[in-house]
Amino acid sequence: MKKVDLAIGIGGAAGQGIATPGDILARIFVRRGLHVNAYNAYQSIIRGGHIFLTLRTSDQPVLSHGDKLDVLMPLNQDTMNRHLKLMPAGSVVLFNSDTIKPGAVPDGVQLCPFSVKALAPTIRGDLVQNTIALAAVLRLVKVEFEILEEILTLQFKRRGTSAVAENVGVARTGYDYAEAHFRALPFSLPDTGKPLAFFEGNQALAMGGAAAGVRFYCAYPMSPASGVLHWMARHARQLGIMVRQVEDEIGVINMVIGAAHTGCRAMCATSGGGFALMTEALGAAAMMEIPVVCINVQRAGPATGVPTKTEQGDLWQVLGAGQGDYPRIIVAPTNIVDCFRIVPQLFNLVDKFQCPGIILSDLLLSEGRSSIDPAELDFNVPIDRGDVIGLNGDGPPLHGGFKRYLITESGISPRALPGTAGYAQVVATDEHDEDGVLISDEFTDPHKRQAIHEKRMRKMEGILPLLAPPELHGAAGADVTLLGWGSTEGVIHEAIQQLAEAGVAANNLQIKWLVPLHADAIVSILATCAKVIIVENNYSGQFARYLRSETSFVADGHIRKYDGEPFMPHHIVDGVRAILAGSTKLYVPMHEIQV
Repeated sequence: MKKVDLAIGIGGAAGQGIATPGDILARIFVRRGLHVNAYNAYQSIIRGGHIFLTLRTSDQPVLSHGDKLDVLMPLNQDTMNRHLKLMPAGSVVLFNSDTIKPGAVPDGVQLCPFSVKALAPTIRGDLVQNTIALAAVLRLVKVEFEILEEILTLQFKRRGTSAVAENVGVARTGYDYAEAHFRALPFSLPDTGKPLAFFEGNQALAMGGAAAGVRFYCAYPMSPASGVLHWMARHARQLGIMVRQVEDEIGVINMVIGAAHTGCRAMCATSGGGFALMTEALGAAAMMEIPVVCINVQRAGPATGVPTKTEQGDLWQVLGAGQGDYPRIIVAPTNIVDCFRIVPQLFNLVDKFQCPGIILSDLLLSEGRSSIDPAELDFNVPIDRGDVIGLNGDGPPLHGGFKRYLITESGISPRALPGTAGYAQVVATDEHDEDGVLISDEFTDPHKRQAIHEKRMRKMEGILPLLAPPELHGAAGADVTLLGWGSTEGVIHEAIQQLAEAGVAANNLQIKWLVPLHADAIVSILATCAKVIIVENNYSGQFARYLRSETSFVADGHIRKYDGEPFMPHHIVDGVRAILAGSTKLYVPMHEIQV
């Protein structure tokens, strides 16, 4: 049972310093051992527009950014106009009354105005209101001022003692003003005594790469994948990773393939537009049987689309990435810890099967932030490089020539690192025989083409048994099963809790491994379910189509969202109710606020 479930919304325009109070609040919460989930709805312009950060904390794991707000901190009039009308009874709104005026106030909402001119008359700068509001929030939830003082001291010490004194003094004023003038919220934040970590999905993907032994990383900056590059660049020297920012995504993927060919674990990340430029080279990696890992962080498309909004719209893009048939592994992590764990596991698989691996994340997961128990992050993961000759010195003596693409029952041929004595090899993107000799240069031999093509594709048969099949979350025999993939797991689980409170029993089957797909296991589970509703963040039901193409399974209903914003729990709850009532088979929720 939750003792506390607090959601804080901070809104304003780009350039108003919204991230700083959010980061400070998150740091305070996780230091107390409280779980945190944060989602920032922002625009692609550098200054202006509307940005809204939702920060939710609880003594229990926080599965999504939720449905409600307890505290609103509007930093400009636009945010007040957009969000005040949706504040529930019992919530509070903290704002600078010098520049912001409330409109009609919903019943039971406590307005908490403060005057920056009155509280900090000698201090210049637009960010003073942020510090006052931050301190006031902490007083409303009964957090000791000394904790904020410590964090502000750490944050501003680089700017000298006068900056520290100024910011701590402003915060103290705001804290004392709130104590004297505002009614505190009817709970306090406990301290569990077990501090948690707090970071975003992109950082988890980067750390997963470091744990996997990545030694080469390159990228062209493209939101929302740039966070992986930022983390790698920041820690490259310390970790011994070569990091390069390349001129475009074609250069990126070819550099990654080149690095991987030498025996180095190599990785890159981009979004759908950049991934489109990589697809021919991914096929080349498969043809040359070179293991690489590419991360596609999905955003709303098509084309440049909505660069700072989330979507699950690239599934069919990665399923068809590159011409022809070739072996590949595609995985969609379901949460931020999964982002970390999946990278070493995928590298072991692509090394073993000598093929490309694709991680299909999205903005919600990669730029969303969550509290993590540090014990869940194991950097001493097992490393399996597969059958690599010369990795630890020269290979065994050869009897006859080295057949780089030797036809085997498993489809896996021994791989030799370039430069290994006695193991000369030809590597090219044309079709070839076992020796690597291009069959199109000699003559197109149908028997050789068929044999080598079947050899490559046989790898897929060995991958599936190594992957954990999906499992049903929740009780069997439920009224409805919510089927999702990737990042929708958390919000689906929270919707299941809300449905249970409303008397509807629901469970969840969440798919992580997309290629190869556990088709038989999925069909076996779904055959026992009363009603199945597929939940996904795209217009056309891409996973529903993929599942139908692989299994012939047709769901009873669909809940789809494609307005650029992620699902909130009530979107799924409302959709389930409408579908169960028979009023529709396709429910499309719309975000309530124009962000």
